[in-house]
Amino acid sequence: MTGDAGDTATLVAQSPARTGFSVRLTAPLLLGSLLNPLNTTMISTALVAIGHHFGIGAADTAWLISVLYLASAVAQPVLGKLADAIGPRRVFLAGLVVVCASGVVGALAPAFGWLVVSRLLLGIGTSAAYPAAMAVLRDEGHRVGRRPPRPVMARLSFAALGSAAVGPTLGGLLVTVVGWRGIFAVNVPVAVVAFVCALVWIPADPPRRTGADPAPRLALDVQGISLFATALTVLVFFLLDLSHPLWWLLAPFGVLAAGLLWWQLRCAAPFIDVRMLAANGPLARTYLRHGLSYLLIYIVMYGFTQWLEEGRGYSSGHTGLLMLPMSVAALVCSLLGARTRGIRAPLTVACVLLTAGAGLLTLVSGSTPLGVLLLAGACFGIPQGLIGTSNQAAVQEYAPAADIGAAAGLQRTAQYIGAITASSLIALAYGQRADDAGLHLMAGVSVVLGVLLVALTVTDRALRRSTA
Repeated sequence: MTGDAGDTATLVAQSPARTGFSVRLTAPLLLGSLLNPLNTTMISTALVAIGHHFGIGAADTAWLISVLYLASAVAQPVLGKLADAIGPRRVFLAGLVVVCASGVVGALAPAFGWLVVSRLLLGIGTSAAYPAAMAVLRDEGHRVGRRPPRPVMARLSFAALGSAAVGPTLGGLLVTVVGWRGIFAVNVPVAVVAFVCALVWIPADPPRRTGADPAPRLALDVQGISLFATALTVLVFFLLDLSHPLWWLLAPFGVLAAGLLWWQLRCAAPFIDVRMLAANGPLARTYLRHGLSYLLIYIVMYGFTQWLEEGRGYSSGHTGLLMLPMSVAALVCSLLGARTRGIRAPLTVACVLLTAGAGLLTLVSGSTPLGVLLLAGACFGIPQGLIGTSNQAAVQEYAPAADIGAAAGLQRTAQYIGAITASSLIALAYGQRADDAGLHLMAGVSVVLGVLLVALTVTDRALRRSTA
């Protein structure tokens, strides 16, 4: 009888109401969080079709890449702070509404400019999901009295890495079956399902109050956000036309960057904590390493896929299938990377493979055997899985515990800046058409950057001491 009572008590203690973090709670969070990384890569196999439809070249379609990253680079940390201030459920749901609007605009776009607007809205809307999800899990942890379990956090990370990895393959399938407009339209049903599930399964936001103050505390550095967004926009305009550089843009960029630094050093609650970064070398190097790594990854994600279609003559569907080994390798290695205790070893392997893959691309041409092309893709898929999980672990280890949300947002910002730079390099190398010479130029630059990345990793003493 006593044993039965003990078993009953154990079952009650382990029930979802007591343990928290149920499947119903996490399902909409995972669904919403995959939208941003999925859309960053899914469009890669649609760029050529979009360019042909509107009669434009790679230099113009590169804006579809950059505008999403530009919006995301600013919106991720901003929406994370909003989630803390007014409640993550509200921010999560509002973001999904914007995603739906972006899908409709893109699917019905009568001109290329409307696609740019669609991607801008998409960058803002999808940026709400990840920081809001982290805040929801934090609130759930407060409710049940324990930290979010590592398997739950791992699934959130896997959703981002996995969706980014399968993006090119899914994009190629959509372009083949329904045309390039399907790349935009597919966001609508996914966002609607995530919205309904979140509305039903995510608990209402707890009150955001401090002491006797009944109003939520909203300390957004509006000036810092405005300066950062403007400076980054000016930089993007300069980078996207490197074949005919507008050198005069560097002057306002320098003024804006100096103004941003000046303001961040004087602001009580800065958008970017410059003092913390200056004093935290391991974290700053993590951001640099993460941004540089994704610069190389996205050169292949966008540049190699465009070359496969225009330089090699494959269809969008075939290109997506050719990128499948890269996607599978990224998925498998993201799981393996999450299981490793150290950071330095998987990062070193990833950096070496990025450099080797870039070197292999310097040798490919229109007559290169298919097996070599598949190998080149795999060389970039393995690092994609290892780098994402390893640098996330580095941020968790080196960032101040009280500022982990802002630190994670800046990691995403570093990733987006790397992606913006990659799209600029692609536009410079290809111009109006993706050919062998342009691919070789990108690959050569990537080899140099890869060597630098290896050096940054193996000489980082903080990584040698890390056991995260």
